[in-house]
Amino acid sequence: MIDYVQALNEAQYKAVTIGNGPVLVAAGAGSGKTRTIVYRLAWLIEHGQAPEAMLLLTFTRKAAREMLHRAGLLLQQGLFGVHGGTFHSFAFGVLRHWKPAWLGTRSFTVMDATDVTAAVKYCKDTLKLGKGDRSFPKTQSIVGLLSKARNKEMPLDEVLQREAFHLLPHADALAQLDAAYTAYRHDKGLLDYDDLLFELEDLLHHNAAAAEALRQRYQYILVDEYQDTNLVQARIVRLLAGTEDVCSGNVMAVGDEAQSIYAFRGANVHNILNFTKLFPGAAVIRLEENYRSTKPVLDVANSLLAHATESLRKKLFTRREGGCAVRLVTPLSDMSQAQLVTRRIRELLDTYLPHEIAVLFRAGFHSYHLEMALNQAGIPFRKYGGLRYAEAAHIKDVIAYVRLLLNPLDLPAFTRVAALHTGIGPKTVEKLYAVAKSGDVSLTAKAFGKYPTFHEDMRFVDSLRVNAGAPSSTLASVLEHYRPRLEELYPDDWPRRQQGLEEIVQMASAYTDLDLFVADLALETPEDDDNQDEDAYITLSTVHSAKGLEWNAVLIIDLVEDRFPSRHALAHPEDFEEERRLMYVACTRARKVLELYVPSSLYSRADRSSQHVNPSPFIRELAPELVEEWVEGYGGHLSRRQGGGLGLGRTMCETDADCQLHVSDDDTTLGHIKEQTCVETSAVPAVNDLCYCQHKIFGRGKIVKQLPPDKVQVHFPGFGLKVILREYLILEQNSSK
Repeated sequence: MIDYVQALNEAQYKAVTIGNGPVLVAAGAGSGKTRTIVYRLAWLIEHGQAPEAMLLLTFTRKAAREMLHRAGLLLQQGLFGVHGGTFHSFAFGVLRHWKPAWLGTRSFTVMDATDVTAAVKYCKDTLKLGKGDRSFPKTQSIVGLLSKARNKEMPLDEVLQREAFHLLPHADALAQLDAAYTAYRHDKGLLDYDDLLFELEDLLHHNAAAAEALRQRYQYILVDEYQDTNLVQARIVRLLAGTEDVCSGNVMAVGDEAQSIYAFRGANVHNILNFTKLFPGAAVIRLEENYRSTKPVLDVANSLLAHATESLRKKLFTRREGGCAVRLVTPLSDMSQAQLVTRRIRELLDTYLPHEIAVLFRAGFHSYHLEMALNQAGIPFRKYGGLRYAEAAHIKDVIAYVRLLLNPLDLPAFTRVAALHTGIGPKTVEKLYAVAKSGDVSLTAKAFGKYPTFHEDMRFVDSLRVNAGAPSSTLASVLEHYRPRLEELYPDDWPRRQQGLEEIVQMASAYTDLDLFVADLALETPEDDDNQDEDAYITLSTVHSAKGLEWNAVLIIDLVEDRFPSRHALAHPEDFEEERRLMYVACTRARKVLELYVPSSLYSRADRSSQHVNPSPFIRELAPELVEEWVEGYGGHLSRRQGGGLGLGRTMCETDADCQLHVSDDDTTLGHIKEQTCVETSAVPAVNDLCYCQHKIFGRGKIVKQLPPDKVQVHFPGFGLKVILREYLILEQNSSK
């Protein structure tokens, strides 16, 4: 007999021992979700249910194996017969027995990733799409876009509009390619990864015998990480539990809506939020006792959830005593932030081992300054989510120009720049290098004349050498020269790469010697030595890559508008809420120490200067008593902010009179964020006779300036000035309010 009382808390015990019917276990971060599933499996077996009647659906095979193994250990007899695995592996097993009707008597084969890429390329070549057009996306990117459209169940052009606007000119061609790829699979009896789910759903809809057989066999269905299911996966669970009209089967869905952060893969948070609508009469059990974090950390996490527009309203708590106050640090800039974080890591290393410390960020390029600072300080790190700065191909391209400026005989740099041009292979590079090295001007001009674009690059490098300025200005010139090549070489994602490139100018602004900057960038901590101790590295990670992990000390950086939440998140309220959940995930990775870094300014390449930025909305929401605030002075030292309220330089308007701002034509001090935030209206009145407006996220604001043809500048109390498309506002008629 398993001792449930000692091993489980009250909520876990209720979930494990509940009777029949649908159940949603809303499991907060660190609340023992896996333990609950394991004990539920064991409890069902112990109470006479056949293992063969159970279906455990997870998102990785490893998770299923671990849960089944642990349940077997509890039973002290092993656990055999339970069908445990991913949605896709389950679908494949079912479709082996009940083939899709369109196949007729034919068998089918499941395509792997290489097969899919080859098939899409075949269709693209057959249709002669993108031939000679360097802006046409590469095959691998096309595969991702087609899969994303299917998983999100959105039209392909809508996916492009939201996530790859620069590819919209190719929307019709990509739709044509999508149709050709579908026909290719049907003609050759092939199913790709996404087909497995949709074909299973179709089977459950149209093959009554198969559907009934599956329902009779699987009397108990357990679904892990339910918040990560996409629409078709949720429908499959519902169909396995019963007909579309009667879905009262024994389904236990376990998940946390507050950790639904994979919408870009197709995950739909409304699957878990609407569980009780899909399964009428379902019990909801909340696991709220946290076994990971201290109370100060959980207080911040709970505050984030309290402001969510939609949630299951959990409130995490812990029985652990004590805990450090959550520190909120305001560096003067993102540059000084890197130094402060490095200094703080040195202090934390006196208490914790390196592998117990992590720095988290929204996007991979946000860590670039910190990477250099850590390298200079000799603190080894491993980065997860995005490449290290110096490893990214477009960064290497730009640095190759600079290396040639510093050393005209740098063969690796010469080779890399040459590789950016068509028609230049390894042997040609050797010949051109030998000519360039000879110093013969006429011979060089003749040899390079056959490759005019490469010759232009070499003349550009020569001009930089003659007119060398500060490192930052030199890098700015290289970026301007490289921009057309960037768009040509990386048509799929050049806007994202451009964001990362712009960081390099600010990084260089801290140097007076260009060669020192290049050397520091190259002095990476070696990671490929198998003899290196894993425990000797601190962790740098994007929040997405950190999900499911935990550390004793977690520092979250760049908590400002345009970065966290990301610059695109304000365009759609659902994206903004996912950013909130991402912030929640970041905070709940911390066991003991949580620190939030909110730089006062970010470098703007457009203005060649640092621009003031507003703190993240998630920071502005925090109650003053939840954090201990520290501010960087101009000498680089930190001092504790005294008195009530978060400082953070917020502009708060208490009355309409406070909003009477004069904004000159060239005033961009607070208007640097030009988000197109969506609140759609059927008719957009003119601004002339209007003064106030409503916005889905920022609330009520005052229009202070028209920006023809279709934008306005609005002052929102607590958020400052925003430049927003007029159609995304609900405008109020001018009145005496």
